[in-house]
Amino acid sequence: MQIAIVGLAGSGKTTVFNTLTRGHAETGGFGGMQLNVGVVKVPDPRLDSLAAIFKPKKIVQADVTYADLPAPPASSEGHVGTEELPAEHLARLRDSDALLHVVRAFEDSSAPHPDGSVDPWRDIERLDLEFVLADLSMTERRLERLKATGRHGTPAERESNEREEVVLTRLHAGLVTGSPIRDVELDADEEKVLRGFRFLSQKPVLVLLNVGEGDIPREAEIVAGVADRYVHRNALVDALSARIEMELGELEPDEAAAFMDELGIHGSSLDRVIGLSYRLLGLVSFLTAGPDEVRAWPIPSGSTAVDAAGAIHTDLARGFIRAETVAYEDLLELGSMAEARKHGRLRSEGKTYLVKDGDVLEILFSK
Repeated sequence: MQIAIVGLAGSGKTTVFNTLTRGHAETGGFGGMQLNVGVVKVPDPRLDSLAAIFKPKKIVQADVTYADLPAPPASSEGHVGTEELPAEHLARLRDSDALLHVVRAFEDSSAPHPDGSVDPWRDIERLDLEFVLADLSMTERRLERLKATGRHGTPAERESNEREEVVLTRLHAGLVTGSPIRDVELDADEEKVLRGFRFLSQKPVLVLLNVGEGDIPREAEIVAGVADRYVHRNALVDALSARIEMELGELEPDEAAAFMDELGIHGSSLDRVIGLSYRLLGLVSFLTAGPDEVRAWPIPSGSTAVDAAGAIHTDLARGFIRAETVAYEDLLELGSMAEARKHGRLRSEGKTYLVKDGDVLEILFSK
């Protein structure tokens, strides 16, 4: 799972990256070409509760990789800004599963906004437009090629090309109006046709408003103001103060708690953002527990028991017999797998069982 952190110069995206990853990447470059990558553990208090029961040798959390990428140059007549990014950066961007779009919503006289004023909505639209233009350029190039050569080849190849042309023509109609691909409802076959393109405006996006300390009490109001206008599919809006979160991360737990009370912060904004990232990717976690380890396993929502087995190891999927399943809440209440079985809470499920978030699974398989 990889999420690309994007944002215009001066948005504070690298500060957000440092805060999420506890990293020390250089900030203040106003759009430099540095690429930063870090892995973040997904907070899951259920693992600690299960560890208290099973006393494992280790606890393994799910993780998300964040890549902090430079802002693309602005597009102009005859060229697309995103395509001028270094090849490695563009590949990272296209290979990401989702976008975390950091938007400046704070005032700072010591670091003025490059455009002279703070306007979150303007900045959101500007970067969104860059991604739409990148997808429009790619779509037009492919449609031109299909028109020139798509009628050649075997009957199966011609049929495939025709199907691709229909889908791309549909997307093109929206892109020319500035509408992102994520707003187009696509069926499974259409999704399959588009998989290799790795369109930027198709990716789910979390718009993260980077607010100043004085605006922390108004976070909910600021978020609502943008969310009411940002009515796109597969999109979420949230806010945090990256600078304050970075300062909190440098304090001892007791000091951090006191500072949070002073600022009126309830709960970790970072944990919320990481959780939203997980949700944005459409993931749930099933759990495994035993004396060796307690672990969270991320899988797409709607996955079956055999999919979950395959997430652990392909051998488990190939030799799948059944899954012994108990809900986390039931296991916590009863205190052991034996008690869960005794009270009828431990169930045997087959290959087609749809795994739920928080299911504790034991996979039985033939070797």
